[in-house]
Parts: sequence; structure tokens; C-alpha cells
Amino acid sequence: RAYGAMGAGGMWVRTAHTALSGVLTLGLFLHRTGEEAERGAVLQPTLFVALLGCSVLLYFKVSLMDPGFVRAEEEKSEEQRTMIPQVSSSVKMRRCGYCMVKQPMRAKHCQLCQHCVRRYDHHCPWIENCVGEKNHPLFIVYLSVQLIVLLWGGHVAWSGLYFKQSWEWLWHNIFLLVSFLLIVVFTIVVLLLLISHLYLISCNTTTWEFMSYHRISYLRHSELENPFDQGVIRNLWRFFCSCHLTSVVPD
Repeated sequence: RAYGAMGAGGMWVRTAHTALSGVLTLGLFLHRTGEEAERGAVLQPTLFVALLGCSVLLYFKVSLMDPGFVRAEEEKSEEQRTMIPQVSSSVKMRRCGYCMVKQPMRAKHCQLCQHCVRRYDHHCPWIENCVGEKNHPLFIVYLSVQLIVLLWGGHVAWSGLYFKQSWEWLWHNIFLLVSFLLIVVFTIVVLLLLISHLYLISCNTTTWEFMSYHRISYLRHSELENPFDQGVIRNLWRFFCSCHLTSVVPD
């Protein structure tokens, strides 16, 4: 399928994300807006809504953009050739059995997207798109902003809870209580995901390479454990500040 095409599954996932973000987080501030508005304290809710809007926009940007699909018309460049790490001569050039395109190093065919993706990391079901060379940095930015939104929302939910042992209290605070529990779960997931990605980025490896190391020929036959690792600082710099880091290579 073409990137950005909103199939039935993608449409429902993106709609669910937007609805959940809006209802869960905005509801927390609407729960206390009346009292704060009377005091003129509307700056925090306004900033939170702006941050939430930024999170939703980043989500759609990452979800709908080209993650780095390999095109049949793309040609090898001299710049790409110079970036090939030292690998065994037994590694042969290959064409994708599905796309019939010559795969760059670190590219992988995604069965769901029906494309080979440069510097393939994983296919994320939550964004209904692959995470690859072009959208991986923005994916990290999205996770970071989402984490801030969740932490802020969790603080609001917790500060609004005044525990009492009565059914009446539970009835009046059920929304805050459920919201807080959901936010805790989402925060843990996003935090662990962000930490794992930052660790892999600092090593200049991908989720696919980390999980399938012994099945990837250019890693299996490499003289180095990780032929792409150039040190933490340079790895981070190349990931966030450089573009088109992959090279045409065998697999």
C-alpha cells in the first residue's frame, strides 16, 4: 500500500488514539476548570491543551509519512558506497523476493506495508506504519512529548484525588481514579519504549537487528559485533542530525 493511505484498520487505530488522548487527558482538566477559571488560573490548562495538540499532530505526522520505503528507481551513490562497513566477502548482494528491488544495508521488507524500508526498526501497530530511516527520529520526539503529556495528566489526576472510604466518594471520583490507572499503564509502556529506543540508538542498532542478529548475514559475517557502532556521541549525532544513514549493501 502507499504510505499515508488510511485503510480501515489504520483509520480506526488513529481515530482511537485521538479520541483516547482527547477524552482521557482533557477530561482531567475539565474536572477542575470551573474553580481555576474563577481564580483566573487558565494558563496551565491552555499549555496542556497546546502540548496535547502537539502530541496528536506528531502522531499523525509519524503515522502518515514515508518511513523510508525503497524505490525501484533509486540508484546507488558514491556517498552510500563509502559508508559500507567491513563485512565478509561471502555476503552477496540480494534483491527482495517481494519488491524485486536491490535492498540497501539494514533494509527489510515489511509484509504489512508491502515495501522494503530503509534502516527498518519495526512495524508499529499503534501508528499503523513502519518505523524506519525517515520517521524514526520523529518517532522518538513523539514518544518524548507523549511521555510529558502522560506525566502531566497523571499529576493532575493524582492531585485531584482525596481518598475516602465511601461509595459516594468512589462514585464522584471514578473518572479520576480510572484515568489515573490508565495513565500509569500508558506511562510505563511509553517510558520503557523510549528508554529501549534511546539505548539502541546510542549503540547505532535497530530493534530488528537486535532481535534477529544471528539471522542477518551482514551482522553474522561481520568481523565486529556491531559494525555500525561509532561511539555514543557520534551515534546520537548521526541519528538526530544526519539524514539517509543507510547504504546499499548485501544481506
